[in-house]
Amino acid sequence: MPRVAGQIDEAKTEAILEAAADVFAERGLAAPMEVIARRAGVSKQTLYNRYRGKNELVRALVIQKSDQIIGSLHARDAQAEPREVLADFARTILNLANSKSPVFLRTIIQSAGEMPDLAREVFEAGPLRSRLELAAYLAEQARAGRLAVDEPEQAAEFFAGMVSGQRQLRALLGLNPPMSPEQIDSLAREAADRFVKAYAP
Repeated sequence: MPRVAGQIDEAKTEAILEAAADVFAERGLAAPMEVIARRAGVSKQTLYNRYRGKNELVRALVIQKSDQIIGSLHARDAQAEPREVLADFARTILNLANSKSPVFLRTIIQSAGEMPDLAREVFEAGPLRSRLELAAYLAEQARAGRLAVDEPEQAAEFFAGMVSGQRQLRALLGLNPPMSPEQIDSLAREAADRFVKAYAP
């Protein structure tokens, strides 16, 4: 059965973002857009039709990762136990840390001095956005009486720190060995258990 136009567009977008992540990781942000288009199997015009420039493409990549993290907060039923939702959130972060994301983030950090506006956009679209969404979720759970959270943004920072710890720095330095699915699940559940106990109502 042939795909409809929307499905084709979505497939092209996914191909572009995947190619961009690979090319930026290999060649840095100085990589030409035509190289990304060629890797994605699309024309340069198609690439520019979707993203007006490199900054917009980088931001789209960050939003894609952020969407995955935020989506884990809302994937379960609204009445789901916070422990399970937070474990899902932690698993998503750890799975991204096991992927190409740290290499891409390292590329952004290396370019931050020369491209401060882009660095700020990346922070706002990625880490800040996901922390604020987590804080909003924690505030919602506090209102429902499932958690006792007085300062949601601070609590969100605590939980993210429990999950990431030094793993993020080690990943950025290329020192982290890949985690197995079992290790990811164990760590995610441990972080969620400890957090929920600390903020029990």
